Amino acid sequence: MSSELHFQTKAIHGASAPDRETGAILTPIYQSATFVQHEVGHEREYSYTRSDNPTVKSLELALGGLEGIPRAVAYATGMAALSSLFLSLLKAGDHIVCSASVYGGTLRVLRKVLEPLAIECSYCESTNPSAIADALQENTRLVFIETPSNPTLRLTDIAAVAARVHDHGALLAVDNTFLTSALQRPFELGADIVAYSTTKYIEGHNSTVGGALLAKCDEVTEKFLFNRNAIGFIQSPFDAWLTLRGLKTLPVRMKVHSENAQAIAEHLEGHDAVARVLYPGLESFKDSELAKRQHLGHGGMISFELKGGLEAGRALMENVKVCSLAESLGALETLITHPATMTQAEVPREERLRGGITDGLIRLSVGLENPSDIIQDLEQALRASGRE
Repeated sequence: MSSELHFQTKAIHGASAPDRETGAILTPIYQSATFVQHEVGHEREYSYTRSDNPTVKSLELALGGLEGIPRAVAYATGMAALSSLFLSLLKAGDHIVCSASVYGGTLRVLRKVLEPLAIECSYCESTNPSAIADALQENTRLVFIETPSNPTLRLTDIAAVAARVHDHGALLAVDNTFLTSALQRPFELGADIVAYSTTKYIEGHNSTVGGALLAKCDEVTEKFLFNRNAIGFIQSPFDAWLTLRGLKTLPVRMKVHSENAQAIAEHLEGHDAVARVLYPGLESFKDSELAKRQHLGHGGMISFELKGGLEAGRALMENVKVCSLAESLGALETLITHPATMTQAEVPREERLRGGITDGLIRLSVGLENPSDIIQDLEQALRASGRE
């Protein structure tokens, strides 16, 4: 696929071409565990789906094309991708620096899986590039940041952090799940590795779970492929096919997610019952200037808190009708989440509070419904809870 094509065109056509045998315009689902070989000692490109699969490979080529690299490596889940990232690049005695504000599942892997393997991790406020630099040690091999962060949406200056990390000789990995390559281009800002939960915006329809890693360096990609085969992390062919289908509408969906979220964030910010709203598209957002420089759009994620705190937030979340109370994000439907008891439940409360994740914080994954309907739903939930 020509690199001169626009992003939308690449998203639709990706690595796919009409099937040679049938002319099918969509990539076939190669739902096969094994592949027959022509002769002993001369293995075909595909032999066993745990190692590689044509449908999965098509997704990997399509994702790579959107980021300007040869291929991604696709995994069964987003957490499988992150686990592969850490286990492929770190060994006993190594050190990793991680943003203090990241998804709770990421912290669980770092603390419960890596630390017992003698891989040390330091956590710092990555919104300050100097804090990253101060946390680097002689044995630091990897810096992992999430921007925007989950769920406070704090931003990290990728270019500024990349310069410090590379001066140290380490690698920078960026979790770009919230914005995708449609709205943020980490490789162009200096990142070495980009990580995704493709479950979210990339697949976009609440139909699958999946993850992906992309690396600038072919040697790092080979490490990911080896590790995936050795442990058995590969995504299933059917889930890869659904993700390929979702990828075709990614640019259009991200544009509407952003427009809807902007309208809802502005409404919430002007509401008497709302104490604070966190959204990168608002002028009041702490990192708004960085957002203007680093983003091509601000995505569909909003966090906010009502003046009544936890009690008011719980009442709101239990009275919505169009929004769905659920833990995921990034799909067509608007989802509402309580981070303190859901996505960040395993994070100690004192640590959550230091990171701005209060007990009353609400996370809203804005879908593709008409935004006025979502606003109306939030308003009726406030009335039903007696908080308007």
